[in-house]
Amino acid sequence: MDFVEKYQTVFVLVAIVGGLALGQFSGVPAVADRLILPFLMVMLFAAFAGVSFSRLRAAFGNRRVVGSSLLVNFIWSPLLAVGLGALFLRDYPALWVGLIMLLVTPCTDWYLIFTDVADGDVPLATSILPYNLVLQLVLLPVYLYAFAGALVELPLGLLIESIGLVLVVPLVFGGLARWGLIRTNGKTWFTDRFLPRLSPVQIVFLSLAIGAMFASQGDVIVENPELLALLAIPVAAFYAINLGIGFGIGRLLSFSYPEMVCFNNTILSRNSPTALAIAVVAFPNDPLIPLALVIGPLLELPLLEIIAQIHVAIRDRDWWPFDPRSMLESG
Repeated sequence: MDFVEKYQTVFVLVAIVGGLALGQFSGVPAVADRLILPFLMVMLFAAFAGVSFSRLRAAFGNRRVVGSSLLVNFIWSPLLAVGLGALFLRDYPALWVGLIMLLVTPCTDWYLIFTDVADGDVPLATSILPYNLVLQLVLLPVYLYAFAGALVELPLGLLIESIGLVLVVPLVFGGLARWGLIRTNGKTWFTDRFLPRLSPVQIVFLSLAIGAMFASQGDVIVENPELLALLAIPVAAFYAINLGIGFGIGRLLSFSYPEMVCFNNTILSRNSPTALAIAVVAFPNDPLIPLALVIGPLLELPLLEIIAQIHVAIRDRDWWPFDPRSMLESG
């Protein structure tokens, strides 16, 4: 990871503190409120420009990992989100909705870094990425209608409109930019020189959006500082439960070590920036819903780093029984 990626959590924390401080000045909250969505749109454009849908077909080469990943992400994890919300956030419906939005949107970028860090199968992880993106685009309104409609006022038309604005527009422009740059400069230039510049852009504009959010909603946060801390408990529980499920499914289906690392990262990493962008547009009168999603970037990177070190420890001690290298040595 480069400097910006390595210290993403620090960037987010600085954005939060800076946003809260700036929000105390008259006139700043109104300006900050208008900047949130543009910042998020730039961030999503940078994310989607790196997505190659040509890998959709490649994913079918490993149906065990891909199929299991999609089942966990789009059937099990939404049910787990509802259950954790009922257990920990029953008295805080807005936070519960924020938790659901966070946990039903699997990651489309950062998990590749931690798959690589732990020597997982990065090409396989990359081939899963477009499926995660397309399915969450289609299924997010369904999940919210099914699980969140009883918790908060759910303007379905506005929700669908927000998904179209926040996901479809930057996805289309990102795809056009990718096609145009590859056509004019070549795939090697795009992969080796342009793509590495996109991750820092995503982090910077995500931090700016979070700072603008805290500047615009500073009063709500100052009055309810304990609410964001409450969300940390079910988020940590989600990671612990799904990590255990990942190891269990990996052993049951005899995943190799690289496959297991890929699988675990795809079912653990969440797409908090995209969920945050949708929440900003879809729930303008419920500021606690998007604010709840801010905790995602704060927790995700440290937790994924810890999980990467767990994977590395398993690899170094030959604890995973289905690593082809181990089986070759024992044979």
